[in-house]
Amino acid sequence: MKNLFVLFTILFFISCGKQKVVELPEISHADITEIQDVSAAYLFYDETQPDSVLLNRKNLISTTNWLINVDKQLTLKQVIPHIKFLQEKKTNAGHKNENAKNYFTCHDTSRNNLGFIEFTDVNYTKQLSFVKQTSISSLRNLKNQVRINFNSSNIARIININSDSISKKIVKTELIENLKELDSSINIIHLDFNSNLLFQDYISFKSIISEASLSKAKISNKEYIYN
Repeated sequence: MKNLFVLFTILFFISCGKQKVVELPEISHADITEIQDVSAAYLFYDETQPDSVLLNRKNLISTTNWLINVDKQLTLKQVIPHIKFLQEKKTNAGHKNENAKNYFTCHDTSRNNLGFIEFTDVNYTKQLSFVKQTSISSLRNLKNQVRINFNSSNIARIININSDSISKKIVKTELIENLKELDSSINIIHLDFNSNLLFQDYISFKSIISEASLSKAKISNKEYIYN
């Protein structure tokens, strides 16, 4: 496959003579700005569909890097089942390339060009609720474990099992500062996302987390999606 040279912030896809649009999520800075040997899938926001999502994956090649273009208006509840399906499809493909990765495509506003966030090893796990899976009594038995609950577009809650103050509410602009504080110890940080968050919100939080450049603490590859 040839290099990716796409200069549009909105991707257009034409199928059966009809034009469809994916409004890409925006991030302020992308660490990954160019990927070679790619094929793409599209998740459109389509109100004519039962779950308002239309997936087109016709052009995916299992041995390439996959670019998943998700409309920012969709919720995680709508998106994640399709993402898990694509992950399983690649894992179970007959022809594999162990070096091929999976990326979400974004609009990098600092460059007015495309940027990418890798999610190859993310394990999306469904939970009934955040409260049920994070009872305080059970959390206190774990060491060096931190949970961050993303429940709205601008507010997160950090549950630090190693702290006397077990729960701390923060706004998005304070997230990097708090992550750097957690990086002072060898913490494992688990991410929990409300399934009603927009994909734009999810990508915004993921981008901020990547900017923290943690050295001691580790972000768990298992992400919990709860109702």
